[in-house]
Amino acid sequence: MKLGRFLMTAAFAALAGAASAEVKVGMITTLSGGGAGLGIDVRDGFMLAIQQSGRSDIELVVEDDQQKPEIAVQLADKMVQSDKVDLMTGIIWSNLAMAVVPSVTAQEMFYLSPNAGPSALAGAGCSKFYFNVAWQNDALHEAAGAYANGAGYANAFILAPNYPAGKDALTGFKRTFTGKLAGEIYTELGQTDYAAEIAQIRASGADSVYFFLPGGMGISFLKQYADSGVGLPLVGPAFSFDQNILQAVGDAAVGVVNTSQWSKDLDNEANKAFVASFQEAYGRLPSLYASQGFDTANLMLSALAKAEPSDKAAFQAALEAADFASTRGKFAFGPNHHPVQDVYARKVVKEGDIYTNETIGTVLTDHGDSYAAECKM
Repeated sequence: MKLGRFLMTAAFAALAGAASAEVKVGMITTLSGGGAGLGIDVRDGFMLAIQQSGRSDIELVVEDDQQKPEIAVQLADKMVQSDKVDLMTGIIWSNLAMAVVPSVTAQEMFYLSPNAGPSALAGAGCSKFYFNVAWQNDALHEAAGAYANGAGYANAFILAPNYPAGKDALTGFKRTFTGKLAGEIYTELGQTDYAAEIAQIRASGADSVYFFLPGGMGISFLKQYADSGVGLPLVGPAFSFDQNILQAVGDAAVGVVNTSQWSKDLDNEANKAFVASFQEAYGRLPSLYASQGFDTANLMLSALAKAEPSDKAAFQAALEAADFASTRGKFAFGPNHHPVQDVYARKVVKEGDIYTNETIGTVLTDHGDSYAAECKM
């Protein structure tokens, strides 16, 4: 199954199903600009799972938020009021999630997050209509802090963008890291020039650097850091070392350890089948984001096999059961509808001409988030 044919078929099915689809799913995601690769992978993973299910009664309405909160809000209003979707998904960025999700769930519509997991939606702002299928934002950063301890790092310089996920990132790292901080910086969201930050790292006396810079931000930082010759070991979350990013960064990323709840080499049948089928469909290796889109769709499909979204109590219970084979292996929801899962350390390697990650160990086992106790549904 080739990419062009698959997308054309899916688009045709959506148009043909407009009058007869029994379930309409609204996907707002980032398909243009510097973060487009993330949204494209979530979309493609989601569509692959629907195609594999064989169901012809699901219509997927996909819109590009352009990574702008105001656009995301407009699209959400349109999907709820005009498109009459039954549930929603797709948002990549936490600031967009915070702009959209509370109003959507206040209208008792189910929202399944394939990526963004801001702490505000895991704790006091949780909702019985909101399910995060990826992680709570802090999780991979908590694992990175634990890894840094084990690696013997004692004086880390840390940096992340100044938006909700960036703040959650550094909070998560500091929660588990037992060493000192040589410096802590919040950069601009979308920043591409890191000369000033790298100069501060050089002068800081740090023995390591932890950074969270997803999408194009991470590509820029890694290239500039490699060119700078600073040479301190880097640690990051998967978001800065994902499949698409690595091809743009190249040799500068080889050997760097990063943390993730998923990797293409995880040894379970669902993951092996997913990696093979994604490559066949799209002609590229899947990314973390593709795996999350795929898992989100399969969670939805497992719930739809038991109940309709209109039967809210039954559909909520069906989602909570998480009765699907996840690409990451073990998967369950905690009491705030966020994952309880293992988090791994991965190392960037080069396989032939392809840069990718290999799993080197488990950092956290059956890890839940730190905000569940604040959630009162």
